[in-house]
Amino acid sequence: MDNSQNKLGVMPIGKLLMVMSVPMMISMFIQALYNVVDSMFVAKISEEALAAVGIAFPLQNIAIAIGVGTGVGITALVPRSLGSGDYETANRAANVQNFLCICYSLVFVVIGLVFARPFYTMQTNDPAIIEAGVDYVRIVCAISVGVFFGQGLEKLLVASGYSALSMICQASGAIINIALDPILIFGLGPIPAMGVKGAAIATVAGQIFASALALFFNLTKNKTIRFSLKDMVPNVKTLKAIYAVGIPSMLTVGLSTVMSYCMNQIFLAVGTTATAAFGIWVKLQSFGFMPVYGLNNGSIAILAFNRGAKKYDRVRKTLKLASIIGVCVSSVIMVFYFAAARPLLGLFSASENMYAIGMAAVRICALSLPFGAYTVILSSSFQSLGNPRNTFLVNMCRQLIILVPVAWLLSLIGDVRYIWAAFPVADAATMLISMGISRRLMKTYVD
Repeated sequence: MDNSQNKLGVMPIGKLLMVMSVPMMISMFIQALYNVVDSMFVAKISEEALAAVGIAFPLQNIAIAIGVGTGVGITALVPRSLGSGDYETANRAANVQNFLCICYSLVFVVIGLVFARPFYTMQTNDPAIIEAGVDYVRIVCAISVGVFFGQGLEKLLVASGYSALSMICQASGAIINIALDPILIFGLGPIPAMGVKGAAIATVAGQIFASALALFFNLTKNKTIRFSLKDMVPNVKTLKAIYAVGIPSMLTVGLSTVMSYCMNQIFLAVGTTATAAFGIWVKLQSFGFMPVYGLNNGSIAILAFNRGAKKYDRVRKTLKLASIIGVCVSSVIMVFYFAAARPLLGLFSASENMYAIGMAAVRICALSLPFGAYTVILSSSFQSLGNPRNTFLVNMCRQLIILVPVAWLLSLIGDVRYIWAAFPVADAATMLISMGISRRLMKTYVD
């Protein structure tokens, strides 16, 4: 494809950002919706089942972190290579990614079968939570092939300018999951009720379907990339280029694993209901940030391509517009969460004790959304500008260095309501840090 005709380099920024990001926003909204619906169905089993799935999130997130990190490395490398006319590097990177996804899947088969029970027993002695959690983790980890190939192949579509096709893949996987959840969890006709196991099977089925559809689209629609077995063999140069951005991204996403584990320990000391409330907020937070992540995924490809093509004015305009839209959208979601805290908790079959704890949690944590949105947009742009270490630094501050110590200190007060304030405090502080880093990088790489 001639760079003079590639929409990433010639389409007006406002229109291009919408073309690239709106499909991603829609697909990630649907994907976040299935996460929420999944928890809604699990909550109908028991509060222990909901807590078990919530505790599983850190381990699941390791797989997601690896898949997303590798995909982000591709999303930065492929469009930058296309922007500079280096089609050989772009094709090699896409093929090596497939090899890496095979390796990741095999590793997680072992993790799911061997480490599921120790993962739970080191966190709780509640037998109901342990048994439900072990069943769930063994399935989602041992059959994680859809996570890795789905993330990689969908991001390859985005990197090549086909964000609408990526949307179709993610949305279809989420729809499959939502449709299977009630059937497999509660049973239908000859299909027996499987409880938490059914939720896990529905999850992996949706992931596998989405990855298969993404492969089909890359083979039939993606005109910039060609798959071949020969190019799947990794070389040092390609691996270095992928992981230079990918490893900081993996660590960035993986930070939420450490954060969730630490926060679960803080809330488990308070009680099962507080732990379940935290799990609910994680789902709602994920849902609230999905339009921002969709906007972010669309803008990364634009930033990387135009940096490679040395069109720095387009880099500035993209970052400014993405930041404004992200803050506005997240502010609307913040107001909605504050106003609808009680009915949102009702979706998870909340008890009166859950309402008492959860309403304060949702309303206080919702204040973090605009700060977090601005931070996500700015910190992710660092990857496109060739400085992924700063992305990791900002997210370390946001999810670990500031959040966990502040939450622990507030927990000493003895009232669980104070712990939730750690979320807006951490996001506001890291927003200021990311603003300072962004100003410096824009002068270094763009001016």
